[in-house]
Amino acid sequence: MATALASARTGASRAVLLSSKPPTTAAKSLKGSKLADAMHRSLYPHLYQQGGGSAPNRKIRQQMGTMKRYKQVEAEREARKVSWFRNKTRTSSINKLAMQPQKPRAIKKACPDPVAATTASQLALHDSTGARTRLFDRTNPECARVGDILLVRQRTGEPFAGVCINIRRRGIDTAILLRGQLTRVGVEMWYKVYSPLVEGIEVVQRAQRKARRARLTYMRKEKHDRGSVENVVRVYLRQKAALGSAEGGKKKGAAAAAAAAGGKKKGNARGKKR
Repeated sequence: MATALASARTGASRAVLLSSKPPTTAAKSLKGSKLADAMHRSLYPHLYQQGGGSAPNRKIRQQMGTMKRYKQVEAEREARKVSWFRNKTRTSSINKLAMQPQKPRAIKKACPDPVAATTASQLALHDSTGARTRLFDRTNPECARVGDILLVRQRTGEPFAGVCINIRRRGIDTAILLRGQLTRVGVEMWYKVYSPLVEGIEVVQRAQRKARRARLTYMRKEKHDRGSVENVVRVYLRQKAALGSAEGGKKKGAAAAAAAAGGKKKGNARGKKR
């Protein structure tokens, strides 16, 4: 009996389940639209007609129409932006291809060693005779070395003399460091060898022996400081002036002798006038 009742109940439930159809999408959308309308009416009652109709008034319809048009305009703008951006990227890529520079010529073919060529041109410009180059050339046995007393004459300003404690050989940027004393205070000066402001460089006194170092920075200490070289420079200038005057006197004597020899009166071939 119990089994019969249970089977009857299950059959009835199956029949009910088979007979009840699921709601269609149209019904779902209708229910959703009704619910949305009811919520909108409860939230904004002033937008609906006074008679109690379910449709919104003319004002809200106009607003809804303007919103649709606004959305359409925005969509059109977005489409235009996308097309403009595509065109811009395309034109920019074309411009990049067009603006690529031409392949430069190989510099090795035009100038195999540009640094050496530039140095040679600058040396020919600032040292046409080559005297300063020979003065600081390592291969020259009479070149200036560290430890020598040098005198630098400038086109603007007074000359400066001091012990050469460093020679920096850098081609056209070759420079020397001189150390001297002014009012019993040690003074060091850098001079560019090929500078147009340097009129001349002279070796006042050679060092007694060749220095073992390339830089005599130890002369900055009081123990090894050479001190003032003014007396040595004064003696050098006096000797130079004496040699110059002696050479000048010789030249003057030779000129006077030549003038005396050439100034004798020659005998007159003609006889006396009658």
